[in-house]
Amino acid sequence: MTAGLREREGMAALEEYRRELTGYCYRMLGSPFDADDAVQETLVKAWQAYDSFEGRSSLRSWLYRIATNVCLDSMRSRGRRALPMDLSSPVPATTTPGDPLPEATWVGPITDAAAGIDGDPAEQAVLHDSIRLAFVAALQHLPPRQRAVLLLREVLAWPAADVAELLGTTVVSVNSALQRARATLGQLDTSSGVSAHALGHQERELLGRYVRAFEAYDIEGLVQLLHSDARMSMPPLTVWLEGARDIADWHLGHGAGCVGSRLLPIVINGSPGFAQYRADGNGHVAWSVQALDIVDGRIRHIQHFLQEFGGRSFEALGLPLRLA
Repeated sequence: MTAGLREREGMAALEEYRRELTGYCYRMLGSPFDADDAVQETLVKAWQAYDSFEGRSSLRSWLYRIATNVCLDSMRSRGRRALPMDLSSPVPATTTPGDPLPEATWVGPITDAAAGIDGDPAEQAVLHDSIRLAFVAALQHLPPRQRAVLLLREVLAWPAADVAELLGTTVVSVNSALQRARATLGQLDTSSGVSAHALGHQERELLGRYVRAFEAYDIEGLVQLLHSDARMSMPPLTVWLEGARDIADWHLGHGAGCVGSRLLPIVINGSPGFAQYRADGNGHVAWSVQALDIVDGRIRHIQHFLQEFGGRSFEALGLPLRLA
């Protein structure tokens, strides 16, 4: 085999794991951009050491070991990412939005395809659930090694012995870390609404009514679709609202510039959502990526990832920045 052919085959073998590694690194780091960087660094390191890979473990296990170490190194220099509800209490609708916090503060959105789980939802239910925004935000409360243990054991279903080998520790230590991680997550709200891959007729009808109400800016009609204690958050702004009435007042006050918006349906972190484009006189410009939690036939939470204030959600999801 020529050196050039071996290089091409080696690169192709590594690239086959890019998307599933992206999903793993995203859960570890909470950001699609950090995940992309971590995977790229993983593949570069693997390529540089490829000739010394002796096959004592599978190529997949070897790549996950490199990716885990890259993520652990990254987390040593970064604070944990969060959602607005993790940082403050709800505010009245009349509250001034305030200044946005840096992108590195927030858990960011990702598509199922980018995370490598765009296959049969029934076969990949655990993987789909593990990229829901509430779960990824809850993971950020775990120490880095506990986070790795939980993902490898509970999401990827690795045996404890394999995880111990990857982390250079013992099975007893792995089981102890998993028990502590489960206890921490048990104290947090990781619940999400109906998956975008399991929408029934009622949920689809609700989403259709939501689009019609939002694009017509029929706020009273919008309120009828919300739970009375519904929440709305808007990273990179820290403010968030609780209660359908406050959400309505926000749209009629600080949010009134959204009149004339268009919504395009998308799937974001396994949830139904929309790309919102706001009218600007020359068409419609990217404004926010909306992720919706639907519970018991109504909307419980609307998460807006705002583009205008320094967010990069449209880029992360591969969405255009302007509509004709």
